[in-house]
Amino acid sequence: MTKDQIFEFFRRLAEDNPSPETELEYGNCYQLVVAVALSAQATDVGVNKATRALFAKVKTPEQMLALGLDGLIQHIKTIGLFNSKAKNVIALSQLLVDEYGSAVPDTREDLVRLPGVGRKTANVVLNCWFGQETFAVDTHILRVGNRTGLAKGKTPEQVEAKLEKRVPAPFRLGAHHWLILHGRYVCKARTPECWRCQVADLCSFRKKVLEKPKGR
Repeated sequence: MTKDQIFEFFRRLAEDNPSPETELEYGNCYQLVVAVALSAQATDVGVNKATRALFAKVKTPEQMLALGLDGLIQHIKTIGLFNSKAKNVIALSQLLVDEYGSAVPDTREDLVRLPGVGRKTANVVLNCWFGQETFAVDTHILRVGNRTGLAKGKTPEQVEAKLEKRVPAPFRLGAHHWLILHGRYVCKARTPECWRCQVADLCSFRKKVLEKPKGR
């Protein structure tokens, strides 16, 4: 994509959804960290179902530690990899209490020190809570970046670097939300719904599905 095409790409997505947000449910920064850590290889819908009752009880790292590993597992056992995720959540809660005064840090370097928190999770927290212009590249963004020609790369890190260079200023804060939602609901993995895509004419994907399949 050219610079003008990229600007128009995001302009249209922004026009359609002026205030994009994560679909994960949370009440504070600590809950956001937990929710994003739990969302790895799981759907936001599935995580929200598990965390509603959990977050009604647990709002701080201390409350999570009081709940304990077994108590946490009972809340999140419907989520994939729940055993290892539960251990990470307890461990990151302990680290927050021990080294950060129970407050979630606002730098990527500190966030990735937390067990179960990788670069993508850190970027989500920095963007959604601290208002930083970060690009949290998940499978949806990896696919959309490559498929459209917006930001091609074999790894999330490569796509993130391209987005960092190419996304224009007015759209940087909301960019990863627009791309995730676009990949989740329109530019789907198996059958991209190009027939209803508002940016299809800007996209370089050669196998566009421009006619709606019968039965849809």
